[in-house]
Amino acid sequence: MKATKKNIAGVMLCGLMLLLSTGLSAHTINYNLEKAPVNDVVCFYLKLGYQHILPQGLDHILFVVGLCLLSTNIKTILWQATAFTVAHSITLALSMKNIIIAPSSVVEPIIALSIAFVALENLIVSELKPWRILIVFLFGLIHGMGFASSLNEIGLPRNAFAASILSFNIGVELGQVTIILSVFASLVFFLGKKPWYRQRVVYPISVAIAIIAGYWTIERVFFN
Repeated sequence: MKATKKNIAGVMLCGLMLLLSTGLSAHTINYNLEKAPVNDVVCFYLKLGYQHILPQGLDHILFVVGLCLLSTNIKTILWQATAFTVAHSITLALSMKNIIIAPSSVVEPIIALSIAFVALENLIVSELKPWRILIVFLFGLIHGMGFASSLNEIGLPRNAFAASILSFNIGVELGQVTIILSVFASLVFFLGKKPWYRQRVVYPISVAIAIIAGYWTIERVFFN
């Protein structure tokens, strides 16, 4: 099973790198960084990816917080974040290459629904099930298209597509890890073993996230 997972991950990584190495340039071009040193490009998009989560990405913050509540095992929580990152890395690259085209009017409501789904699952299921990783991966594919919409407003340098995309994704991952470690250190580590943890912590936070995500869904469907 572990070998199979490694093989799948290897194939996905190779496919992503092959995509990144192609000469397509359907994305908006960032002319300001066309002649910049690679180090400057990496730093710029690394910071941009991190800031897209913290402090700018409230919807993604709530999504990641929701992922932290159903398990008290830090490794399990991080595995969810990793599945999410691999997925959004794929669709982000495909979207920036204009291979996948999805209007924000469709993507943004689905992102809000994914947040609500995770929050509601926290209320219904008492422990993390194996399908959560697959669900998180599928939601990551959708979130990647949302990231692409934002990233395309700034654009990418044509001669450093791979470096900028990978740096942005690493920045996003670092932002997610920051949230996970903060939630784990402040809530899960100290309160996760308490008999009232679900009733007093998981339920109220998940209900709040579900309400906010539900509001976003309605807003993005009918008012955007």
